[in-house]
Amino acid sequence: MPAASLVQLAEADAFRPDLRLARREALWALKGLRDEPLPLFAAASAREQKTVSEIHEPALALRPMTAGREVVEDYGHVGLTLRNHPLSFLRADLARRRILTCREAMQARDGRWLEAAGLVLVRQRPGSAKGVMFLTMEDETGAANVVVWVKVFEKFRRVLLSSSMLAVRGKIQREGEVVHLVAHQLTNLSGELASVGNRETPFPHPHGRGDEAHHGGPGIDPRSLPKGFRPRDLVDPTLKVDPIKVKTRDFR
Repeated sequence: MPAASLVQLAEADAFRPDLRLARREALWALKGLRDEPLPLFAAASAREQKTVSEIHEPALALRPMTAGREVVEDYGHVGLTLRNHPLSFLRADLARRRILTCREAMQARDGRWLEAAGLVLVRQRPGSAKGVMFLTMEDETGAANVVVWVKVFEKFRRVLLSSSMLAVRGKIQREGEVVHLVAHQLTNLSGELASVGNRETPFPHPHGRGDEAHHGGPGIDPRSLPKGFRPRDLVDPTLKVDPIKVKTRDFR
């Protein structure tokens, strides 16, 4: 099997179930593989009639990825995840902002005003709907159906068409078993979604110690880490992490 194919399998986390190699460990192991030996080693192998390894290095224990980073990698290479839903990492923050889950929104009484948030899965703007857009968004509890009237669409056009994650404030409309959230205000939450890669489950809130100014200033205090961690194992939470790539289906 070509080395490039093995890398793709490792990026999709395919070696974990049977070989018990996490994504990062598998990718590190594959760094030493090549489809063809380097010329110098190939010549040495031909002369000595034996296989010459290109790389000799001791076993290395790599720091595991955060739970959020694993989810980001799943979406980037597979397009979905069997781990926790991305919004589960943000639920505490959303709850503090009184943003409901999609399930709570769809179960709310007719006429109630509320705000819900989710990943944008589908945008539909049928020609027969006279400019009305129908939106489907999803969180860890399920999906919510959103109706965006023409005036709201024009007001929030950029937010609506460019956001991977949306917060929708509006009014619940019930007609029998059909439930919609009629949008009145839309907020782009793609920035919050981009922070998932740095988060664990549950997400530890940052805190400081009274004498931290004497030990490197603000940030992660090495004394608060588990025994055995080294300074080089630390990851700065402000470092840029690739956001989750949500493949939204758009129909017009």
